[in-house]
Amino acid sequence: MTQVRHGLTHRLSERVMMGVDPSVAGAQAAGTITAPLGTSGNPSHRVLTAANAITMLRLVLTVVFLVLFVRHINRTLALACYAVAAATDFLDGQVARRTQTVSWLGKVMDPVMDRVLLFTGVLALLVTGELPLWTAVFVIGRDVYLLIGGMMLQRYRKRPVDVAYVGKAATAVLMTGFVLMLLKWPPLAALHLVRAVWLPGINGTDSCVGVLFVYLGCVLSFITAVVYTRTGLTIRRKCLESQGGGSR
Repeated sequence: MTQVRHGLTHRLSERVMMGVDPSVAGAQAAGTITAPLGTSGNPSHRVLTAANAITMLRLVLTVVFLVLFVRHINRTLALACYAVAAATDFLDGQVARRTQTVSWLGKVMDPVMDRVLLFTGVLALLVTGELPLWTAVFVIGRDVYLLIGGMMLQRYRKRPVDVAYVGKAATAVLMTGFVLMLLKWPPLAALHLVRAVWLPGINGTDSCVGVLFVYLGCVLSFITAVVYTRTGLTIRRKCLESQGGGSR
């Protein structure tokens, strides 16, 4: 029974790693990889790790938050669940690196759970009318754009583009803003900076400090899209140049 379980786990990990980073997967298969097992450069095939458990906890807390918040069961408990879930975004990566238990499954689950948590916060604030519609469209649209771009880039390089730090910053700032907006704290006195009705908090209407984090997160999200676009175009150009040189 134990051998069957290990076999299923290994096959699952193989499928995952080929979709995440074929170059590292190939080096592992060839036995040419030099990085220690369980590091980012040499992820393990393990499924049951503390870091993966924390990542899954994020999903559970996200679902609990959504149910409690949308059904108006207990807003305080709902917000506590969302805040803890947001904190695990930092915690699981730290645990994986410090305990040398970086896994292929974790490398897939972590960004997926980030998006689920982010979109859940957007949905909750939209339902209650506390978030401007354009910010939700912008945040979700950026991720859809990057997803499509990443799929198109697979034609030129199987290995995914390295994560940009500005992208991580954008996610962290947005999550902070959503948590503060859900808490409705601290309050923000109306700032008369613009007249645009679609910019609450700085157009003379009362809001909370969280909305400023959301605006900053949108700016960082735009920069992230520009960075990934330039990186993708560079990869495409180099690939086409190498193919042209090889044909000659």
